[in-house]
Amino acid sequence: MFSDKAFQIALIISICTHGVILSQNPNFSVSSSPRIKQNPEVKYIKPPKQEKTLPKVAMPQKGYISKTSLQAGSHKISLPNSINIKTIQMQNQNQKNIANIREPIAIKPSITKPDIIAVKKKITLPPVDLDKIDNPSYVSYYQIVREKIRRCAYQYYTRTEQGEVYLSFVISNDGYVREIRVVEEKSSSNPYLLEISVKSIKEAAPFPNFPKELDYQQLSFNVVISYEIGE
Repeated sequence: MFSDKAFQIALIISICTHGVILSQNPNFSVSSSPRIKQNPEVKYIKPPKQEKTLPKVAMPQKGYISKTSLQAGSHKISLPNSINIKTIQMQNQNQKNIANIREPIAIKPSITKPDIIAVKKKITLPPVDLDKIDNPSYVSYYQIVREKIRRCAYQYYTRTEQGEVYLSFVISNDGYVREIRVVEEKSSSNPYLLEISVKSIKEAAPFPNFPKELDYQQLSFNVVISYEIGE
């Protein structure tokens, strides 16, 4: 009899204990149907569109712009009081006219044919008495002297007179001219040709020093300057 009561008490305690344990388990459910997991539904709500309202601007009178302040974003455009559009157009036109006055128009000069026909001048210095000289150093030096005189005479010959001028001169061993003489009986009587011939010899000096083979204090030279005009 006592053992039956002890068994019943032990059974009741065991049932209560298991009930407490199972009640603390979150996955425990009395109903036999399993719990269905439902995915949460996400809804996106678009904010309502806000219509931008522009400030009302009073319409100006014809031909004028009244003072107002237009705001675009963070920038403000301010207009002065009563600007006459015709006045602005006249000012712009005046500025263009002033720019045209400051910048003169380049006019191409007309090309006219010259009335003077260019002539071809020719100056030669033929060798004189070289067949009597057998010293090659002298002949080489003489050619240098003739070429320098010819270049100077070409610069001074600016007219159309023609003729020949025969000259004799002396050169020292340092290249300087000591004396110049015109052989009149073999030369043209034109004073212009005589003048530029003597001037050409003076301007051509000094000449190079004598080479070592010409061991002389001075040497005499003869030249004939011929002036011609070609077509």
